[in-house]
Amino acid sequence: MTAPTTEPGPRGPVGITGYHAYLPAYRLDRGDVAAAVGSTASGTRCVAGYDEDTTTMGVAAALPVVAGREPAVGSVWLATTDPVYADKTNATAVHAALGLPPGILAADLGASVRSGIVALLAAARDGGLAVLADRRGGPAGGADEREGGDAAAAFLFGEQAPLAFITGSASVTAEFLDRWRAPGAPEGAAWEERFGEQRYAELAGQLLGALTEAGVDLVGIRRFAVAGLNARAVRTVAGTVAKATGATLEGGDLAAAAGNAGAAQAGLALAGLLDAAGPGEALLLVSLADGADALVLQASDALAAGRGEPARAQLDGGVTIGYPQYLLWRGRVAGERSRRPDPERPSAPFAWRNRHYKLSMAGGRCRKCGALQFPLPRVCYQCHAAGEFDSVSASGQAARIVTFTVDRLAFSPSPPLISAIIAFEGGGRLQCELTDVRRPLQVGDEVVPAFRRGATVGGIHNYLWKARPVYRAAPPSPAHAGPQPHN
Repeated sequence: MTAPTTEPGPRGPVGITGYHAYLPAYRLDRGDVAAAVGSTASGTRCVAGYDEDTTTMGVAAALPVVAGREPAVGSVWLATTDPVYADKTNATAVHAALGLPPGILAADLGASVRSGIVALLAAARDGGLAVLADRRGGPAGGADEREGGDAAAAFLFGEQAPLAFITGSASVTAEFLDRWRAPGAPEGAAWEERFGEQRYAELAGQLLGALTEAGVDLVGIRRFAVAGLNARAVRTVAGTVAKATGATLEGGDLAAAAGNAGAAQAGLALAGLLDAAGPGEALLLVSLADGADALVLQASDALAAGRGEPARAQLDGGVTIGYPQYLLWRGRVAGERSRRPDPERPSAPFAWRNRHYKLSMAGGRCRKCGALQFPLPRVCYQCHAAGEFDSVSASGQAARIVTFTVDRLAFSPSPPLISAIIAFEGGGRLQCELTDVRRPLQVGDEVVPAFRRGATVGGIHNYLWKARPVYRAAPPSPAHAGPQPHN
């Protein structure tokens, strides 16, 4: 029942050495969703863009954790209830996009909500990277579609200068019908919430008892968070934990503000705990899904300096889209066909030959003259040296728009299609598609690379790198602004 982590490793105790939560740029008004069935609702939920899925969101969450730090990643664990592929491992695309070495395991966990907390526990055991990403939906206008959310979070574990040390963990398991979905079915089902509430309340009592038996001082907990799809159960268990610990609940309004992100919800809750924690504080994460799991941590003095952009700041920067646009992006309604030939199915041999550039955004720096070029050429354009290059990745680098064009004839679920030439601050230029454009563009605007999905043909998803503008202030509504071509 319990699996406490109390013994330090050979060089020090294991903990979280980096983390980041990712919320997509778009929001959907719950009232628009409810109106489809003649009902009402308040608030908004996070929505993945037309070229985003659980794999690309996982990369967006993980890239700030590993970029520029060259950490020793022991493994990659991807948790989601909405995998892009069946049979094929989805974590390998995340592994490739991050440019990680081939000698590590990359594996999928799912497709259950509990896979999120399992990814955290698995990564903690071998200094791995836990990537939690999910897209949630349901019947048109229904509660799952209104209350769900799209998001991702990533956590790197290790022994070198942790931001928060792991001091304990515990799990209890029970088989009962709470939520379920047939394999391949787009919509799930749930039993009456009060039944699940009662079961999770019982499990929470057992979980707290297991933590006490493992030597965890519950009274010493300062902050806690509870994640789960059953809203009634989450509220009840939060009350139980608060009474047992006297601690402060963090993120109690997270699901209402962003939507419940299923397998990624435990990651968002943990990121919120770390964002709010002070040095030395004891933290408790409780996840409710086919049982109850707990992770106990203690914040270190390095936490304040190791924080990135908090999820709360991303909540404030979203832009609202209409319900019809959401349905188009989800592929639930058909859009206008392109006036140009359909794209061809991606070639497996071609993708393999170009994998370093296509998936890892690798270019080359000439050893003779130092010129940086993307993709990696055979001959340097500047000094004409052949085969004299060192590999350099552009992922995580900032860039500026040199020029751009707007194509209003090519099909795009979010027209128009915008192509640009961008110049990286570290050198080198690249032609690529722009995404998440929310206001008129200007030459010189700052952009950053974004791992996204291109055309899907024959069930094959063509992953590639695009670029997205960097917005320092809240953008205007897309109903009042659109990208303009540069002449």
